[in-house]
Amino acid sequence: MSGDREHELVLFGATSFVGELTAAYLARSAPAGTRIALAGRSRERLEKVRDRLPAPGGDWPLVVADTGDTAALARMAASTDALATTVGPYARYGMPVVEACATAGTHYADLTGEVQFAREAIDRFDATARASGARIVHSCGYDSIPSDLAVLLLHSRVQADGEGELADVTAVARMRGGVSGGTIDSMRGLADAAKADRSVMKLMRDPFGLSPERDAEPDTRQPSDNPTPHRVDGRWVAPFVMASYNTRIVRRSNAIAGYAYGKGLRYGEVMGVGSGPVGAVAAGAVTAGLGAMLAGFATPGVRQAFDRVLPKPGEGPGEKTRENGWFRHDVDATTSTGARYTARVSGSGDPGYAATAVMFGESALCLALDGDRLPERAGSLTPATAMGPALIERLRTAGHVYDVARA
Repeated sequence: MSGDREHELVLFGATSFVGELTAAYLARSAPAGTRIALAGRSRERLEKVRDRLPAPGGDWPLVVADTGDTAALARMAASTDALATTVGPYARYGMPVVEACATAGTHYADLTGEVQFAREAIDRFDATARASGARIVHSCGYDSIPSDLAVLLLHSRVQADGEGELADVTAVARMRGGVSGGTIDSMRGLADAAKADRSVMKLMRDPFGLSPERDAEPDTRQPSDNPTPHRVDGRWVAPFVMASYNTRIVRRSNAIAGYAYGKGLRYGEVMGVGSGPVGAVAAGAVTAGLGAMLAGFATPGVRQAFDRVLPKPGEGPGEKTRENGWFRHDVDATTSTGARYTARVSGSGDPGYAATAVMFGESALCLALDGDRLPERAGSLTPATAMGPALIERLRTAGHVYDVARA
């Protein structure tokens, strides 16, 4: 496809908080000569973002498009090999962009962690994308690349060693960073959707909610997304706010790959908070705080109080917070033969923003430039099933750690 279209990559939503971070990353890291364009609904705001970019970003063309203008979206999608969008909440703004890319045969990446959006996009446009050859790839940031690629890495090593299939896999996530108004707005939207439609709550609670064929899934009991505080290898853990989404992406990857990881795979995620009495207190506080936050978004009065103090859409953590942040996932696995493995995925920078700009930027470049190295799949995919080893290689080159070893 590359060479036939005006652009190799369009970044849609370049004026958003994470969009501008991604644009700056692409300006620093994309191979020389990559044909990149910045897109959004305001030319004036796009020009301001472009003026702040390092070379060669200052010369990139601009594309004006709005999610409410289907003709403009169709033209934009048809002009590029790949499109990466930060325009969210995706449940509110994302579906027309998916449709435009699936129809045009344009590869697509987003940052969603909204299960109802991903489910609807799969149901509506998987067949269209398969027919056009488009790879539609959701969740190409901290949601859910570390989770998805870590399990792929474990599977590849276990397979190479001849140690059967993955059986029990647990990721312990640790991080430091801030939060943006866009993420908060997505959480509000999810709370609203669940309150308005009971089927959304049912979907959120289904451990196989993003599977290609729900009825084909095994009866394997999955770990709880909201476990009580407990210790793993002597350190206290608590529920991880992203577990209820990331685990669905991993299970979808397994199903798309024909259950290559193992039909008996049990995969869970928790958040590491420390050791000793301090860790125990922290685990209890995280558990209580997460429950209060999720309930608060659905409770009038409490929600208004949250709105007064939480970041607004377009706002996010400052430069110091982004630079001082980091993330690390330690993923322990036991196979069907009893062998044990561990994978480590880590990176510097605030995970949701600085590190996500790296993950999202490299995902976009991978889709745009690495077609001959990618799995021969099209349709609604995941980072692991759409890009797999090629993306792991890119992220390692960008400075992130993707290691696996036998325990």
